[in-house]
Amino acid sequence: QVQLVESGGGSVQPGGSLRLSCAASRSIFRFNAMGWYRQAPGKQRELVARITSGGRTNYANSMQGRFTISRDNAKNTVYLQMNSLQPEDTAVYYCKAEDWNDYWGQGTQVTVSS
Repeated sequence: QVQLVESGGGSVQPGGSLRLSCAASRSIFRFNAMGWYRQAPGKQRELVARITSGGRTNYANSMQGRFTISRDNAKNTVYLQMNSLQPEDTAVYYCKAEDWNDYWGQGTQVTVSS
């Protein structure tokens, strides 16, 4: 069974930055892709960013240019650098790993408020 552990969430003022980390219990190179998703209260879970095993990335439109997904295969970790955070970015952020199955982490809370 694959374990994904997110960290790095917290509270930040508008315009601030956070870096989320997702540590996997096995080599992330073996996954087809890994991604970050988020779910705000009362809303559906949505894609934030995704990176394939080949390094190809894609982002939700509202995150393009503000968020950056990256991976460190040696550390079995995927990162999400979030800049220019706004109150609408407040959500629980989840890490997902894809191969024959989908694996999810427990989530980390990000709160953006003044």
